[in-house]
This record gives sequence, C-alpha cells and structure tokens, in this order.
Amino acid sequence: MTVTDAVTARRAVRSFAARAVDPALIRRLVALAARAPSGGNLQPWHIDVLGGETLAAFRREMVAKIAAGHRETPTYAIYPPELDDPYEARRVAIGEAMYGYLGIPRDDRAARRHWFARNFDFFGAPLALFCTVSRTMGPPQWSDLGMYLQTLMLLLVEHGLASCPQECWAMYPETVTDFLGTPPERMLFCGMAIGYEDKSHPTAALRSDRAPLEEWARFRF
Repeated sequence: MTVTDAVTARRAVRSFAARAVDPALIRRLVALAARAPSGGNLQPWHIDVLGGETLAAFRREMVAKIAAGHRETPTYAIYPPELDDPYEARRVAIGEAMYGYLGIPRDDRAARRHWFARNFDFFGAPLALFCTVSRTMGPPQWSDLGMYLQTLMLLLVEHGLASCPQECWAMYPETVTDFLGTPPERMLFCGMAIGYEDKSHPTAALRSDRAPLEEWARFRF
C-alpha cells in the first residue's frame, strides 16, 4: 500500500465488526504515529487506549449517563457558533447523506438522536482511544494533535483497520477524564473508535466528497 492508497482509503467508519484487534499491533502503531510533525518537537499529545473489560466498564458508565439525561459543559465548541457557507452547507450535506444511507428521514428526530448516541458506544468498535493535551497549549499544538491522529489513522488503514475520529467526546469531558484519571492540568481533545469495519452496514457505502481544488487553492509559479 502506498501513502496515496492510505489517504484515499481512509474514512470515518461508523460500524465495526465483532473482531478483536491485536494489542501488540495497536501499541506499535500508536508509538510509530509519534513520528508525526510537531512544532519545536513538543509532542503535546497524550494517548489512552481502552479495550476489553476496561472499555466495557466505560461503556456501561456512558449508557447509564445517557439514559439519565446527564449533561456536561463541553470542553470547546466543536463548530463555530456562527458557521457560514460553504462550511455549514458541507456539514449539513454529509449528515444528510449519512442519514439517507440509514433510511432515517429529517423529521424522525428520535431515530436521529438514537443514531447519534451510537457515537458514545464507539459504533461497536473493540478499541477506543482518547487524546488529551496540556491546558497550557494553544492552537499550534492542537494542530500537532491533528497531525498525530491523522498519521495514526493512515497507519491503521495500512494494516487493514478502520477508525472514526470523534470530537463529540468534548461533550463529556468530566466523565472521560475522571474515568481515565487524567491530571487536572490536561484537557480532553477528542476520542477515536478503532477496529475492523463491518462492511455489511449501510454506512459502509458513505463517502464524503471534497470541494474542487479551484475553490481553496491558488498556485503562483
């Protein structure tokens, strides 16, 4: 597999097969992804990977909290409060495409809420990853986190694994950091579901599009 192959194949997978992942492989890929670029070599990422009974215990806690209507103050705004076009149009389009594959109409709010809640079950993935960062870090270091996570996701593709990066976990920072025992000087950035894709699921056919190059790039040479 080439880098081009991995970049093209990578996508946010929302249904995982009931197939275990080799712990030694994940340990190796999590370590290798640290070769990602990092300004000043700060390497600001902190990674927790959950599986087995640890992940099962976390799932049980989340099920109980969601059933009870538990809410927390989000770590950050996942999207700008006044998201304008073309960004808002892109966000809406991919959401409607996904619900279209699932057969959930726009007016079925209960079904959409039920589907969204699957985020907090990691879409059935056997492994969950959380990324935290020191509260002293700023936007440049947050970009380092993105580069680490993208590097990891491409490595996962190379080894036949799938992933779903999940900023939705910013909605439950207290639950996550309390469970992980994260020190107070660090904050939650995001989560990630990891496993083998269930290719029989309707969402397996979903592919997000990309804006034409002319919309966002200029070449001056």
